[in-house]
Amino acid sequence: MTKIALVTGANKGIGFETARLLAEDGHTVLVGARDEQRGRAAAEKINARFVQLDVTDAASISAAVKEIDTSWGVLDILINNAGIGLFDGPPTKSSLDALRQTFETNLFGIVAVTNALMPLLRRSSAARIVNVSSDVGSIALTSDPANPLYQLNGVSYPASKSALNMATMQYAKELKDTPIKINAVSPGYCATDLNNHSGFRTAEQGARIAVKMATLGDDGPTGTFVDDTGTLPW
Repeated sequence: MTKIALVTGANKGIGFETARLLAEDGHTVLVGARDEQRGRAAAEKINARFVQLDVTDAASISAAVKEIDTSWGVLDILINNAGIGLFDGPPTKSSLDALRQTFETNLFGIVAVTNALMPLLRRSSAARIVNVSSDVGSIALTSDPANPLYQLNGVSYPASKSALNMATMQYAKELKDTPIKINAVSPGYCATDLNNHSGFRTAEQGARIAVKMATLGDDGPTGTFVDDTGTLPW
């Protein structure tokens, strides 16, 4: 069945591949992006619809919600993919500006978008929300000396993803008696602009877990943190 799906930050990278895969699966896909030119170009490539959306701008969010409501009246899938990565050195060198900027997009923006779209998601018979997190948001993994992530020693990006994981769980608890399912996913270390294309996985590989969780059946989980190998530790 065709569903209405919004992917934020979808003009490139994992977001674009997520949107492309959903479109190939027959869904009506809305490419959310800050930049109109890039967003429209991306949407045209995959026969999708562009929606101007800056997750850090209240007016932009409000306009996007109004557009979706007017055009479709419902939202079945929300993939909160938009994010930034500011690695500003070890904790003792952390910049408060970098922290604020990172959390503004990676947490506050996701909460703002999700809450604004909740009335439309509630109109769906089985809405799915997917928050794109990261392995580095796992306290268990990054605190294990045997894990390669142990070498990571920054605050802004990892802390924002840990906070996003917690937010995902809190939403899941609130929505547990509704048809809405919400999960956090880790795409893995993919080659994108976020890491200067140093990742060893492709953006398409990273996108597949988001698509899987966005198309869960009624018996699927909610309130989990997963990658394409299974459940990840918080």
